[in-house]
Amino acid sequence: MNKLITTIELLTRNFILFIQPIRMNNIQSYLLILFLFVCSIFKISARKPNVIFILADDLGYNELGSYGQKKIRTPHLDKLAKDGMRFSRNYSGNAVCAPSRCVLMTGKHPGHAFIRNNGEIKPEGQRPIPLNELTMAEVFKKEGYTTGAFGKWGLGSPGTEGDPMNQGFDRFFGYNCQRHAHSYYPDYLWSDRERVPLKNNPPVPGHASLAKGTDPQDPRSYEIFKGKDYSSDRINEQALKFIKKNKDKPFFLYYPTLIPHVALHVPDEELKPYLKLKWNDPPFTRSQGYGYTPHYTPRAAYAAMITRMDRYVGNVVNLIERLGLTEDTIVIFTSDNGTSHLKLEVDYDFFNSVGNLRGLKGSLYEGGIRVPLIAKWPGKIEAGSVSDQRTGFEDWMVTLHDLIGAETPLDLEHDGFNITPDLLGQKNSQRPMLYREFSGYGGQQAVWMGKWKGIRQKMIRKGKNHDPLKIELFDLSKDESESEDLATKHPDVVNKIKNIMEKEHTPSEYFPIKVID
Repeated sequence: MNKLITTIELLTRNFILFIQPIRMNNIQSYLLILFLFVCSIFKISARKPNVIFILADDLGYNELGSYGQKKIRTPHLDKLAKDGMRFSRNYSGNAVCAPSRCVLMTGKHPGHAFIRNNGEIKPEGQRPIPLNELTMAEVFKKEGYTTGAFGKWGLGSPGTEGDPMNQGFDRFFGYNCQRHAHSYYPDYLWSDRERVPLKNNPPVPGHASLAKGTDPQDPRSYEIFKGKDYSSDRINEQALKFIKKNKDKPFFLYYPTLIPHVALHVPDEELKPYLKLKWNDPPFTRSQGYGYTPHYTPRAAYAAMITRMDRYVGNVVNLIERLGLTEDTIVIFTSDNGTSHLKLEVDYDFFNSVGNLRGLKGSLYEGGIRVPLIAKWPGKIEAGSVSDQRTGFEDWMVTLHDLIGAETPLDLEHDGFNITPDLLGQKNSQRPMLYREFSGYGGQQAVWMGKWKGIRQKMIRKGKNHDPLKIELFDLSKDESESEDLATKHPDVVNKIKNIMEKEHTPSEYFPIKVID
């Protein structure tokens, strides 16, 4: 913005100097020059802002320094929060990866979104979103943006309707399949519609076990799980190339990083600083027969992965600064759901990953779905500000449409609440209601309404002590940990929430909640 003002001031001075010799009775010449002058200013100011949307994978509410983390170093993301706005009540699209990303991409909450759970398609990929779904990338394309996605997709197998190249993206690099993304040392990634080999021969599986006869207390037993070509490094490189290539025109960069989703794979140079802290860090051996790849120091590895992600964010932001695009770029950072529930691999108690919140990934309790949100746009979003607006992933379709000054109307029914006023420091009403449902982990529904939150779970599994109609009620203004069920004291509120649950849910052929479908 400062550059724009300086340019306008310079043009104005030149314009005044230019017209001084012109006789005022030559009105046609004067008006023509004025017209050209105004057009030149408009041309300079009319460029729409770039948008960079960075999505962490399984990052908990309390795992950034700006959100209270004490053990994990996140200097670049902390600076992003210092330079922008931090949200305290932001909710991901759902409790696991694919349905959460579907909410983000389509602007529809989980009761209306097509993808409502992780669903595998063999040999590679997840169930695709249909071609007739309008995605965020397609909205940007209509506004003349170049679009790119770098990281983990999970919304359609290669070549299907849901392939990112069929959903509005000009460029894609990374993992199409979420299962494939469990390994950070695979033998290939996708570049648009082509497989690109990596230098991991053999690849390191995301799910593996220690070799028979090896000592789980010997760090050398874990050397087989170290690869040569770290996929997240390659993804970051391609994201930076995309920015450089498109620096002279508006672009939308969607960056769904893999980190910190397990397996615990991280380069040694990022791990070593945490090893020096000498945490009491018992090895993850996968002795129970489930989980991801073993690691000798899982606490240090998890912290190092998040710091590595922070480094990638720093690379992106620093490049934007070097290219002189800072004031013309909106940067958003958030996470697709809460911290992993696999405690032997991710010690969420040690890191205090969700603070005092209840629940983890897979749960509609606060810890499973309340996640960090940081937004930066210098000159527009106040630096160091904090918002308590209740926000959800479905809000970004309509909000970004507004922020970029889109000329094409949103031609779809969406569930988003426009948070532009909150971002720009203007008065806005509180979001009237937020709805979530999840067909996985027993079937769950949740509604946020004012200070109240209602949640019901175990909706699919019937039997003793599994009443699918029971709704727990919590006053989040006093009880963020969801420890005191007030349902019996406020039956009128419970009934309102039940009505919302019934109204907002539409049946899904592929992701049913049997009790209500």
